[in-house]
Amino acid sequence: MKLPADLRSYSQITRNSIAMILAGGRGTRLRQLTDWRAKPAVPFGGKFRIIDFPLSNCVNSGIRRIGVATQYKAQSLISHIQQGWGFLDGRFQEFIELLPAQQRTEESWYQGTADAVYQNIDILRSHNPGYVLILGGDHVYKMDYAKLLADHIAKSAEMTIACIDLPLEEASAFGVMSVIKDGRVTGFNEKPSVPTAVPSRPGYALVSMGIYVFNAEFLFDQLIRDHDDPNSSHDFGKDLIPHLVPRSRVFTHRFSDSCVNMVSGVPYWRDVGTVDAYWEANLDLVQVTPDLNLYDQDWPIWTHQEQLPPAKFVFDNDDRRGQALDSMVSGGCIISGATVRRSLLFSNVQVRSYSSLEDSVILPNVDVGRNARLRRVVVDKNCIIPPGLEVGFDPVEDRKRFYVTETGVTLVTPEMLGQKIHYVR
Repeated sequence: MKLPADLRSYSQITRNSIAMILAGGRGTRLRQLTDWRAKPAVPFGGKFRIIDFPLSNCVNSGIRRIGVATQYKAQSLISHIQQGWGFLDGRFQEFIELLPAQQRTEESWYQGTADAVYQNIDILRSHNPGYVLILGGDHVYKMDYAKLLADHIAKSAEMTIACIDLPLEEASAFGVMSVIKDGRVTGFNEKPSVPTAVPSRPGYALVSMGIYVFNAEFLFDQLIRDHDDPNSSHDFGKDLIPHLVPRSRVFTHRFSDSCVNMVSGVPYWRDVGTVDAYWEANLDLVQVTPDLNLYDQDWPIWTHQEQLPPAKFVFDNDDRRGQALDSMVSGGCIISGATVRRSLLFSNVQVRSYSSLEDSVILPNVDVGRNARLRRVVVDKNCIIPPGLEVGFDPVEDRKRFYVTETGVTLVTPEMLGQKIHYVR
């Protein structure tokens, strides 16, 4: 990683900042994957969870005062952070504070993204930050937030929005901006049906990544103003930003200026908010040169490290051979006389004899029975795949039991298999 010219000034900026990660959303487009967990808690990349990416970006950037706002089915997210992120040292004013919806300011849960920050305004103020970094907890990317903060300060901005170019057909799911030459935002339209193209790049729109920097006191004033507005839905994209753009110094920051470890020269940022996008992003990691480098020691992704034995491959007979080709296999896995191709296996997956997996994403603690055949599937945590089950070969039959996307990726969860592990009598 190329170091900045003045490390001391970068360090002062990050020490004077606090990050607020909004991790309370369900992520309904991931279907049954988020029936029992918030989207930021969804496993990703063989051993991580989605929230590990913004958390790692904070720590690697030198921001070690972090709040995580939770709401929807947050227990697995809370447990993960407690187990994997307890290494910050409070003696040096380093912390990760879990901020569940507590009805601190009024008798309501978080009503929107801006309200989630407003309801914790007293906690933020108690830390006396100069700058507040607002982050989503549900995207996969590597970013040096110190460079974002330095750009914010250099432009004398009151608010800075991190942005990226996306094809017009994808941009309608995001906030779309218009800017002038110096990067100042002149227009902001949340999830427009017809996005405005970038003049210099037809076919693409400039979209918000949901990453914002505010001068702290400016943010607090705006949150109070927005809270007092009876016509506001208290959301950054729908309410707060459109109000600020014509009245305040709001600027953009190009993700390409702070993206870390670009493999192909293109900034990597993924919204893995659909089953198809989730499947594609995970399977990209098994490529010879994936777009996301998880082996980068200069910008590691930190997570909870389970104490597990190495992956094991057994049997080498003509009729059954334990093998994995073009795949990633995590600790605790046993491939017993089965074949795994172009697949990603999370921890503690057992694939029994004569079974085959192709183009599949298998979450932790899955047991694949003998003679099972799985292709183009996402199998949720704790599933027990019955012997002889075939999934991914007949979409008509699959749709009777499972969720099948338009592109033919099949999602399998314990409940779909009749294994109601989340219910009690």
